[in-house]
Amino acid sequence: MVAITASMVAELRGKTDAPMMECKKALTEANGDMAKAEELLRVKLGSKAGKAAARITAEGVVATSVNGIVGSMIEVNCETDFVTKNDSFLALANAAASLVAEHNPADAATLGSLPYSQDGFGPTLEDVRKGLIGKIGENMSFRRFKRFANGAKLATYLHGTRIGVVVEFDGDETAAKDVAMHVAAMKPVALSSGDVPAELVEKERSVAAAKAAEDATVATAAGKPVQSAEIVAKRIEGGVQKYLKEVSLFNQPFVKNDKQTVEQMLKASGTTVKAFTLYVVGEGIEKKVDDFAAEVAAQVAAAKQSS
Repeated sequence: MVAITASMVAELRGKTDAPMMECKKALTEANGDMAKAEELLRVKLGSKAGKAAARITAEGVVATSVNGIVGSMIEVNCETDFVTKNDSFLALANAAASLVAEHNPADAATLGSLPYSQDGFGPTLEDVRKGLIGKIGENMSFRRFKRFANGAKLATYLHGTRIGVVVEFDGDETAAKDVAMHVAAMKPVALSSGDVPAELVEKERSVAAAKAAEDATVATAAGKPVQSAEIVAKRIEGGVQKYLKEVSLFNQPFVKNDKQTVEQMLKASGTTVKAFTLYVVGEGIEKKVDDFAAEVAAQVAAAKQSS
């Protein structure tokens, strides 16, 4: 029996992108024959992990894990909505959330190196991820995560599996959960107007200025009087202030009672919200749109050239 060394396992893993333990099993079965071991993995996993690794993962789920005042939230992506209902994929996401809360990994690579076994894959979370890629046939990735351990209470809300919210608070738990639900529905970008990122404020001011310039052009073309620079400036600033109220949590009308703001609801319940985190699956990821007709035409053209 040939001794299976770590370098042999690493070499096979580099060739096939298969999980470490699967590489070791294949090498053992092949008695150290690298070519035979690679063939065994091709048969078992179909080289799916390697081929899938470059594909865009714009679908996925959000998972949370909370234990007292320590918790986490993670977005785990895949390629199609179909896989988001797969029990193995969901188990992977929930396990990853728990590992983030427990171990506080610095990044996705550190998270992947943590001990975890599932569906016969392991001994690390990354090995399980790669194993499931081969088993399911889709790329999947740990896109982003956050750990919460600032001493505040934690309230979570998941809208299905696509939207997740964690609220850090002191006070009434019911009120905090209502705020988490509100955040999922209204998607504020900051707690208060003063917390809205400067780049978003400037973008809104630029839009308002462009709209004012367009209105002036239309008025001039129609022979109507154009507003003074002072009035235009007030209009622009008014538009910015309106935007700030719309996107700041405390100023938004509360979804369960639009007669009061979120801030007023919290004050009435004796609750203080210190921070919130909102994840929406696929947010900011550019999805690939396949042009089926163009793909068929390209295949026909290639066939003609080869004939």
